[in-house]
Amino acid sequence: MSIRPILESRRATPTMEGAGVKLHRAFGFQDPTELDPFLLFDDFRGETPSDYVRGFPWHPHRGIETITYVLAGTVEHGDSLGNAGRLGAGDVQWMTAGSGILHQEMPLGNAKGQMHGFQLWANLPSSLKMTAPRYQDVKGKDIPEIIDDDGTRVKVIVGSFWGQSGPVDGIAADPQYLDVFVPAGVKKTFKIDTYRRAFAYVFEGAGAFADASKPQGVLLEKEVMGEEVNIRDLSGNRTLIRFGTGEEVTVQAGEEGVRFLLISGAPIEEPVAWHGPIVMNTKAELMQAMTELRNGTFIRPAH
Repeated sequence: MSIRPILESRRATPTMEGAGVKLHRAFGFQDPTELDPFLLFDDFRGETPSDYVRGFPWHPHRGIETITYVLAGTVEHGDSLGNAGRLGAGDVQWMTAGSGILHQEMPLGNAKGQMHGFQLWANLPSSLKMTAPRYQDVKGKDIPEIIDDDGTRVKVIVGSFWGQSGPVDGIAADPQYLDVFVPAGVKKTFKIDTYRRAFAYVFEGAGAFADASKPQGVLLEKEVMGEEVNIRDLSGNRTLIRFGTGEEVTVQAGEEGVRFLLISGAPIEEPVAWHGPIVMNTKAELMQAMTELRNGTFIRPAH
């Protein structure tokens, strides 16, 4: 088995989105080939309602899928087709925008005023960009969680892992979306199909991810166990790790353990024409979408 090299490790960038939601962006609106088929990843969390309560009022999407995973608090959502609902802690919504949708997402927080969630954008291939919109709302209780003998816990949101399959299906990018916790001092390896692009996003604790271009084994143990600790090699809260090609990812947890999302998908490898929440293949298609937004024909009638 070959360990995937680390192409890049960087902290998410503070930014403002929607009507004034404070969040951290791990990637987005940069080179869309870097993590193809994924386009954008946001970490929205706040300790007080003023950080997020203005929410994400009505806005369009076309040509992509949006994946919202809530860890704490609640998010109310609604759209131009009459769909409405609420995502609670542990819940997931996978929205296929397809030919077009207008929707809003309004974070409400919990009883303590806390809110935490993630949103990932996945591209659609040209053959599916104008497909009918679709929702998959999944309750946290329906997401399988695997607990290994060493205390490692993995929630399988999408794809198959360790004999379990996630409840979200029929996704164009054939993704794997895992929520992983590795206990303090434990070294763990996770297999990923070689053809997939992959990244990890650390959001609790810290860990050292093995890099195929560096010596393994003793170095990682020393980093974590306190001898010759090199903080640059420990990935902590709000850190994105972008991997190269290989068959597995290895991490050794720090003294508080490490929790991260491990996400991979099959690259689409098509041209991208991108403006805000609309992602098409050509500039002409993008301009057509803008024209339809202006003249009120953006939402296609259901067949």
